[in-house]
Amino acid sequence: MNRLFGSKPAGPKPTLNSAISNNDTRIAAIDTKLKAINGELAAYQQKLSQMREGPGKQAIKQKARKVLQKRNAYEAQKDQLESQVWNLEQAQNMQDNLKNVMTQVDAMKTTNKELRKQYGKIDIDKIERLQDEMADLMDAGNEIQESLARGYDIPDEVSESELDAELEALGLEQELEQEMGGGVPSFLQDEVVPEFVDEPPQTEDKVKQAAG
Repeated sequence: MNRLFGSKPAGPKPTLNSAISNNDTRIAAIDTKLKAINGELAAYQQKLSQMREGPGKQAIKQKARKVLQKRNAYEAQKDQLESQVWNLEQAQNMQDNLKNVMTQVDAMKTTNKELRKQYGKIDIDKIERLQDEMADLMDAGNEIQESLARGYDIPDEVSESELDAELEALGLEQELEQEMGGGVPSFLQDEVVPEFVDEPPQTEDKVKQAAG
């Protein structure tokens, strides 16, 4: 079997990138040959334009025909290689997309595993109880604030009998103070004589007598 197909290659397996690179190298080599062939055909064309009909011109045409056939063969080979490169590039794009998808899938698996660990540590019932306790505390705080902000009621009106009783009580208190030697309160005095004045102010009657 090895005599027919040869031994198994010992080197690394070919990849899409290496296959594309090899084809690109072959296409470049064919482009170099096609450039030389086109130069040769241009030279033949120039000679034929200057020659008359005859055996010599027919011989040049025969040579130009063979060169043209060679160019056609190289161009067909180039087209095949370019088609292969296109297919390989499409396969490479599919491979890259598949790798990208697998990377995303692996990332999603890892994230899902981490989320399960994190959420597994959370007790939903405990959170709900905590929410209920917070709501109760908020209600209690609002009640305390309302209680502290409550105003004290003050009677809107005082009855006449209550007023008379209070005034009478104040009058009795003043009389008691006077009997015990107390002075007249300052807010009840008609006139107040400052201590630095030598004589008290004259009344209106004394002023008229002095003027008459």
